[in-house]
Amino acid sequence: MAELSMLQWKEATRFDSIDWGWVIMSIGMAIGAGIVFLPVQVGLTGLWVFLLSSAIGYPAMYLFQRLFVNTLADARECTDYPGVITGYLGKNWGMAIGILYFIMLVIWVFVYSTAITNDSASFIHTFGWTNTLLSENPFYGLALIIFLVAVASRGEKLLFKVATGLVLTKLCVVAFLGLSMVPAWSLKNVGAVPSLGELINKSIVMLPFTLTSILFIQSLSPMVISYRSKVKSVEVARYRAMRAMNIAFGILFAVVFSYALSFTLAMGHDAAVEASRENISALAMVASMMTGHGARSMLVQILSLILNVFAVMTAYFGVFLGFREACQGIAMNVLRRTMPEDKINKALVSRGILVFTVLVSWGAILLNAPVLSFTSICSPIFGLIGCLIPAYLVYRVPELHKYKGLSLKIIIATGILLIISPFLAFS
Repeated sequence: MAELSMLQWKEATRFDSIDWGWVIMSIGMAIGAGIVFLPVQVGLTGLWVFLLSSAIGYPAMYLFQRLFVNTLADARECTDYPGVITGYLGKNWGMAIGILYFIMLVIWVFVYSTAITNDSASFIHTFGWTNTLLSENPFYGLALIIFLVAVASRGEKLLFKVATGLVLTKLCVVAFLGLSMVPAWSLKNVGAVPSLGELINKSIVMLPFTLTSILFIQSLSPMVISYRSKVKSVEVARYRAMRAMNIAFGILFAVVFSYALSFTLAMGHDAAVEASRENISALAMVASMMTGHGARSMLVQILSLILNVFAVMTAYFGVFLGFREACQGIAMNVLRRTMPEDKINKALVSRGILVFTVLVSWGAILLNAPVLSFTSICSPIFGLIGCLIPAYLVYRVPELHKYKGLSLKIIIATGILLIISPFLAFS
């Protein structure tokens, strides 16, 4: 801010459509598959476990996402996440972390490619627009992915316009569904407080579910890179990225926490066990609980379908931005080792990445594997990329020493908990 006058700073940091767009993309990334199944997981583990997990997870998530933004904003060159790591630690580190970042995103590309194809086909079939499920035709999935990638790659303005309507609809639906459960609240569903050991163990296992319900680390790197490319001042880029993150986090916490709490108080443990056994989401469970309520039941079923489709569609847009950036980072890292950078055809690399994204997404659709069951692997990767690697950068890079302190220790502890969480779940 020292290099700008107060008037220049105010003008440079004025909230505009780009800021609103990144708030929308962050919310869209967070409200994906996690929110659909969160109430079931909360119902299984109990309200007290969820409250402790939230008390640990949400503040820690805010801290590690803030540190993630700062480490990106402070980088000398900010074109892609693997490139940022290369600038801090060298090409080999950049390649290794780039591959880890790629693995995290490819898992979510698999999840959301399959989900958007199956859910949209189910939506169309449910309303009688087709006699059979379109997802049974492999070319439906291909056409859908080509359309989504075309929209996402056309530029921020178009993507933000498309995402805004979808995300605002999602937020309204989530808020409505949470409020619709209030008449069914019962203190019996609060349950007894478990023993201290059981409470801590289950809270650690619950931590990844709590975090992923409002996590949007996948969209933070593209967001910071976008701001860095548009403004000359690093401090302006940092301020605007941090502001967008803070707004998105505040909205997500208020809406999602209230939604999960409302479902837990209305649903109870037995309903959650039944939903888990039948492998259905909280939304499907609400629709079944509403059976016999006439117009209200139909409204909830329609809103549940809309939320399912819109949630995975906007999440796919967010994942696409991160996946494209990860692919670009790895490709440029490899190419720079074999030729001078000015000889690299960056336009050809970009087009190749778009084709690769379509093929990976279509491959996931054709496999139709139950990839959601394998997403627990993302918990350790989130722990590494979101917590431990930024913390390592703070200790390793002198320019980042200013971020040392109590918050960094909390971030490290959270990273360790995320890494061990899947092992406790299966023990």
